[in-house]
Formats: sequence, structure tokens, C-alpha cells
Amino acid sequence: MKILKTLTLRGPNYWSIRYKKLIVMRLDLEDLAERPSNEIPGFYEGLVGVLPSLIEHFCSPGHRGGFLERVKEGTYMGHIIEHIALELQELAGMTAGFGRTRETATPGVYNVVYDYVEEQAGRYAGRSAVRLCQSLVDTGTYPLEELERDLADLRDLHASSSLGPSTETIVTEADARKIPWMLLSARSMVQLGHGVHQQRIQATLSSNSGILGVELACDKEGTKTILRDSGIPVPRGTTIQYFDDLEDAIADVGGYPIVIKPLDGNHGRGITIDINDWDHAVEAYDFAAKESKSRSIIVERFYRGTDHRILVINGKLVAVAERIPAHVIGDGQNTIEELIKITNQDPKRGEGHANVLTKITLDKTALDVLARQGYKLDSVLPEGNIAYLRATANLSTGGVAVDRTDDIHPENIWLMERVAKVIGLDIAGIDVVSPDITKPLRDVDGVIVEVNAAPGFRMHVAPSRGLPRNVAAPVLDMLFPPGKPSRIPILAVTGTNGKTTTTRLLAHIYRQTGKNVGYTTTDAIYINEYLVEKGDNTGPYSASVILKDPTVEVAVLETARGGILRSGLAFDTCDVGVVLNVAADHLGLGDINTIEQMAKVKAVVAEVVSAQGYAVLNADDPLVAAMAENVKAKVAYFSMNPENPIILNQMRRDGLAAVYEDGYLSILEGKWTLRIEQAINVPGTMGGMAPFMIANALAASLAAFVNGVDIELIRQGLRTFVLSADQTPGRMNLFNLGTHHALVDYAHNPASYEAIGGFVGNWKGQRLGVIGGPGDRRDEDLMELGEIASRVFDRIIIKEDDDKRGRESGSAADFILKGVMQANANVPTEIILNETEALETALTQVEPGGLVVIFPESVSRAIAHIQKHNPVG
Repeated sequence: MKILKTLTLRGPNYWSIRYKKLIVMRLDLEDLAERPSNEIPGFYEGLVGVLPSLIEHFCSPGHRGGFLERVKEGTYMGHIIEHIALELQELAGMTAGFGRTRETATPGVYNVVYDYVEEQAGRYAGRSAVRLCQSLVDTGTYPLEELERDLADLRDLHASSSLGPSTETIVTEADARKIPWMLLSARSMVQLGHGVHQQRIQATLSSNSGILGVELACDKEGTKTILRDSGIPVPRGTTIQYFDDLEDAIADVGGYPIVIKPLDGNHGRGITIDINDWDHAVEAYDFAAKESKSRSIIVERFYRGTDHRILVINGKLVAVAERIPAHVIGDGQNTIEELIKITNQDPKRGEGHANVLTKITLDKTALDVLARQGYKLDSVLPEGNIAYLRATANLSTGGVAVDRTDDIHPENIWLMERVAKVIGLDIAGIDVVSPDITKPLRDVDGVIVEVNAAPGFRMHVAPSRGLPRNVAAPVLDMLFPPGKPSRIPILAVTGTNGKTTTTRLLAHIYRQTGKNVGYTTTDAIYINEYLVEKGDNTGPYSASVILKDPTVEVAVLETARGGILRSGLAFDTCDVGVVLNVAADHLGLGDINTIEQMAKVKAVVAEVVSAQGYAVLNADDPLVAAMAENVKAKVAYFSMNPENPIILNQMRRDGLAAVYEDGYLSILEGKWTLRIEQAINVPGTMGGMAPFMIANALAASLAAFVNGVDIELIRQGLRTFVLSADQTPGRMNLFNLGTHHALVDYAHNPASYEAIGGFVGNWKGQRLGVIGGPGDRRDEDLMELGEIASRVFDRIIIKEDDDKRGRESGSAADFILKGVMQANANVPTEIILNETEALETALTQVEPGGLVVIFPESVSRAIAHIQKHNPVG
């Protein structure tokens, strides 16, 4: 077997609207193409032996064990690999359950599709599944050590690429609230919301976190000073830079017991507590100095009591956790070292922050803490006795947390909320030492030890004991209070032809509202009239550029076939989805071989529209109109024929539509007709001479109308939108060259040739076409271009693109010529392969009053060449 290609989908896609994160593996089964599993000796037994947990897979019989029944009865390898890739992820701690496998038009080649949690792990699972199956075919088994290595690699990939626990908590809550989020490319930041409504987080720092508050919290001595000046109980302490000052510092805080820690430390690093003699103070100073970048060391009075982390968000206390240092409890039999191993076997414990708890690490600090208690690693603890491995209670060093939110005294609540405001933090983790949190701090000699910016949420969301607290909810309540949206309007436009013009027109209409409009097209990314990035920008990357921009209030996104197939959409839902048409273009690419399959690709845009939004569909295109059956949104139709049965039925239901009637572009709303403008007054329709441009204008007008744009603003947008080489390059750009005209359009498929023919047919004078087609199109598609051209033009010059897309030079032109000759051998036709030479020939030989039409590979090159012929308009 051979993996030919692997795609990673990250949004709604051709395979599934609901499952956005999918791996698509194009797999050549080679000699296994005709060998079902029941014909491979020992395969079933070997598979069950290696992965007995596959018994849990239902598959098509619809019951536990159904998949293994299929394997025993006989199924093909692509289907088996799909299930193994899912199961390997499951065994590595990543829940994945969706999959499907389909044979392509190439015999023996399959698309194996399955969902993933982490991209790299998902791709690895596919490769591992292929190796496992090949081994079972070749040897009847898969070595256990290989399986264990695969699972270990998957776990490592999961741990290295997953979000931190605090970030994960927030984005999970965002998902529950339907707030979109996306990873940003620097500093582990996450964007919540889109465009102008976005907020950002970095772990538990937020857009509301002020730099002054964060900097103050990082200055432990400065924090204590501010709190002390506010009458808030803090430890007696001082800061030193030199070892020679240590003895005086100890005296200044009132003598032993003391705490020594680095001024700029965090997560308990470099801290030693409960120091009771000079020798230990010296060791603690050296330990702190190693962890301090500034060489500034804090010496504090040690206060006896329990360590608590108190979380205050947006000025309100939301959670309290008692933190207990890493420890083991004796059973009277095992040594401390053995008890640590037993404790670390708890499935809740993992490396770093990946699990609810962190494994206990044996290091010098742990040994020193044990020694102070009179223990060694080989000591056997009496039953019930506790041996601590850390002096501090951080979860990151193996500590545990107990929820105490319901126990804290009301005065302490008031005090903690005041502390957060005094320091100036929107999200504050306040460390408190108190022998009894149920009593006011002052009554029990409790103190506030530290105030932390970006506090961890893990101890509150998943305490070792007690109630979990949804601490992400108040974060999102703060960032998106009631009435504040998280999304901007998204209007997506797809279809075979007309996407770019319709997108530009729709963006132009929306600009009449005064809002900042970001839009993507085949030519570039724009915000209002300003260019952001040139190039073909119709995929998820370009859409994300607009959705990430904090100035954008409305997104109008041209959405092409290629991006949907390669990566899926960049958005989970949109407000308006426009499908203009579906025609035979790009067939044979990306395993899309029929026009019906192409319609399914385009339908993704309509199917992701929210239930409150509108799918705007072409009633004149049966494939597009049929999409209404699978959309959850409301449907509005547009049509060039007001008597179209779909339109008439829509009106009987008091629905919405846009039609071309009596020379007007009109909105139909139930029994009412709202005339927008006559086509002759809409420059984009070429004075009403280009029917396909009228259809595009209807679609854009309807999309704006259903999303609340006033009809007067729509009218204004239609009147002021001009198809110029500057505004819409390659889209019906008409040049007056004095004695004749030239038209540049990026038509490149049969449907677009027909559409341009509708305009050219109205031209009075010679019609000379400079035509060609992309080399990656099917032979029959190229011949059809020739057939259509023979009906549209009086004279034809056939050229070829510079990029042959895998064809021999002259091959595409020959098939186009063949189509011309079969349809109308009387049309004067010649082949000039070089595009610029072909255009120059046409411009110099066209008859006075004639029209040269070129369908160029390079729009900019063609326009520049035409403009050399001294245009007058």
C-alpha cells in the first residue's frame, strides 16, 4: 500500500459539515485492491490480537463488534485503516469517532477520511495504521513494542501541540457559547470572536489585562508594598541583592522561621519555606539565586497555615482552592520511593500540565524536603503518616487541590476582591496562607503572600477533591457581556462563474452603509478600498486574514472549490451563503469527477449558513436550487425569469426573491415588488447587455437585502459600481480603442464562455475571439470551449497559457481547434500559441467597429498590452 497524499481539513468541508477536523488520506491499495480481509490468511486473528479494543466499534451493522464482523466477513483495507487510525488516537487519549472511506475514480485508490484532535497526531495515526495493516498482511502480526512506540509517539504529539489547561478551559466554554476562536501565530495567543468584536487571551491574560497591573504583580516586593500601604495583611519581608545582607534581612523580619524566594520567580521555583537555622538559610539563598534573573531575593517571615489560591475575575471572587504540597501517605509496607511510583500511576497524573495532576518528580529539592522530615527514599512510612516531597503547594510540582469555594469567610471575599482592584488585575490569582480560611485573616494571623497575573485554572476546574468550578464562564462574561456580539456578519459567495464580480459588488454595496468591509477575491484581499495582499485569495487563509482583522465590521468572502477541498472553510457558520451556479469546470481534479459532485462541494457554503441567516440560491440552476433541501437556514432565490416555478412557489409562501422583470432588478417579498433599479442604469450590467452580469447583480442585491441593508443603499451601490480594470480586473473590462473595442474577461470554462457570449451576441460589428483553456482540463472540456466559440465569434485565434499544467505544448490548442471544426468549420480559425502575439494580431487585424475578446491567462499582462494601443475610454 502507498499513501499518495494527505490533506488536513480544519473547517466545514466536502465530507462533513459537523466534523470540521478531518484527515483525508488518498491511499493506493496496490495489490490489496482486489483482496478483501477474509481472503488474507490470519489477518482477522492478528488484528484482534493487536487491537482487541476494536470490539467497541459498531460500524454498519449498528452494534458492538459490528466492525470486526465486517473484517471477518470481508471488507477492504481502506475501511480497516480508517477504523485503526481512529482507535490508535483513542488509545492515546484523543477521542475520535467519525470516519468514512470511498473509492475514487481510479480503481484501487481510496480516500480514507477520519477525524482528529491534534493535526500532527491525526496524520501520524494514519501512517501508523497503514504500517500496522501491512505488517498484518505480510506477517500476521504487529510487534507489541511497535504498537507501544506508536502510542507513545501519539501521546507525545498530543501533549506537545495541545492547548494549555487554562486556555483549553476557556476555549471549551467559548465553543459551548458558539463564540468562534482561532489560534494566532505568535506568543500562544488565542483570538475569541471575529473582526471588530474580537478579544484575545494568552493563557489567562486577556485583552482587559492592563500592563501596569501585570507588571506590578510580577514585582513581588512592589505588590507587597502597595498592599501594605492599603492596610492589607502581607508578610513582613525585605529584598536583598547580596548574600552579605542575608543575616540582617533575617533580623529585620523578626528572625526564624522564614521564607526565601526569588523576586521574579513563579510556579514555586526557587522557593524554600519554614527555614529555621542559618545553614538552611544559606542553602535556600543559593537555591533562590539560581532561579532569579535579577539576583534579587525576597526574605519573608514564615506564617504557619494552609496554602490557598483564590481566583478573582472581573472584580468578583469565583473560586478558592486549598493547595497541598506533593506528598505520599504511608501504608506500613512500601518505601517512600515505591509510594511515589504508585502515586504516579494514577491516570489523573501526567507530564507537565497535560493532565488534571502532575507526576511527582524526584530531585534534589524533594530529597532535601524529605531529609528535613527525617526521611530517606528507602524509609518505610507507618500507615497513615504523610511524607512531603515539596515545601510549596504548586500543582506543577505534584501538589493537589481541594475546593474551598463554599468555605471562605465573607470578609475574606471582600478583601480578595479589593486586592485584585488595588493591584489592577482583571484576572488575579491571590495566594493566601491561613490556618482557617473560614475566619477573617486578621483573626487568625493570615496573610496574602502573592498576587499572580495569568493564574492557572487547572486546580479550580479539576480539583483533586471537591466541586469543579466553571471559572471560564466569568472570563467570557467579562469579555463578552450581555448584548455584546462576538461575531461580525459573514457573507460567503461561491459558484463556478461570477464569484469575484459578485463578491466585489456585494462589498461595494455594503460600503454604502459606512461600515469597514473586508473582502477576499481571486485577485487580492481588501479592506475597504485598500489592498492587503495580492494573489488568488479565495481559500481559508485569506478568509482568516479578514476575520482576524480588528478593524473589519463586515466580511464578504469569495469561497472557491479548491480551498473547500484542501482545507475546509475558515468559519464554522455564516449569515448569508450565496451560490451563483454550478458548471462543468475543474472536473477530474481533487477526485471531483462529476458536476453533481461539484455541486456538493459548492453546497458546503449554503449548508453552513446559520438557522437565522439566508442561503441565496440561483433558481435558474437546478443543481443550485436543489441545495435548499439540505440547508438549515432560510432560503431566498434569484432568477432572470419572474415566472420561474420556484419563484412563483416562493411567493405563494410569502418568501423572498430577486428577479429581473420588465428591465428592472427587483426584490419580491410576498405579494410586494420592490424595484431597485433599471438594468440600463446599472454600469455593471453593461447597460443591460450582459445577462449573466444582471444575474450577479440580483444575487448581490438579494444577499445585502436579507442581511438588513436598506434598499436605497443597495440602489446606490448598483449605480456606482463600475467594471473597470482597476476595480474588477479581468471581469468584463471593456476598452474603447477608437476605431474598435477590446474586452478582457477571465472566462475559462464552458459556462463562462456561454455567459460572455450573451453579451458578445449583442455587438454590432466583427467579433474576434482570442481563446484558450487551462491545460489541466479534460480533453472534452477543451473541445466544448471550441464549440461554444464557433457560435459566438466571427473569427477565432487560439492561444495557450504559459503554464501548460502538465500538457504538451500545442495539445490544448489542438483540442480546442477540434471543437471549433466539429461545430462550424466555416469560422476562420488559426493557432498562435503565444498569448501576447495572439492578442497583438487580433488588435491590429480587427475590422473597424469590431470587438476583440480575449480570455487571458495573465489579466494584468493583457490589460497592459491593450492600453499600449492608446485607449480613449
